[in-house]
Amino acid sequence: MNKKDTEYFKKLLLDKRRELMEQMDFIKEAEMETTVKEASGDHSSYAFHMADQGTDTMEREKNFYYAQRDGRLLYHIDQTLERIEKGTFGLCQSCNNPIDRKRLMAVPHARLCIQCKSKEERVNES
Repeated sequence: MNKKDTEYFKKLLLDKRRELMEQMDFIKEAEMETTVKEASGDHSSYAFHMADQGTDTMEREKNFYYAQRDGRLLYHIDQTLERIEKGTFGLCQSCNNPIDRKRLMAVPHARLCIQCKSKEERVNES
């Protein structure tokens, strides 16, 4: 992979990383540092309806799921940025062949070429 392509993907990954960090900070501020009652906007001393509590709890759980998913993606992005620094970005970690540019455009943090990824998925299905 040439230097221009590597720089392009590095910028793309850094932008995505920054976006993920902002999302995770928002979730942390909005969900983790408030109680269920505060998150609902209810500051009264009256109990609120169980259905409202259920909805609020579901929304909080959904946000925690998104944070977890974003955390995994952040890990993969960080691993890819390390590969860029080492000069191994764009090479399949299994067969060491170049990863197709179209695949990297779709999944910039890809660590396997399409053939090796397909094999990995078949093995995991078994």
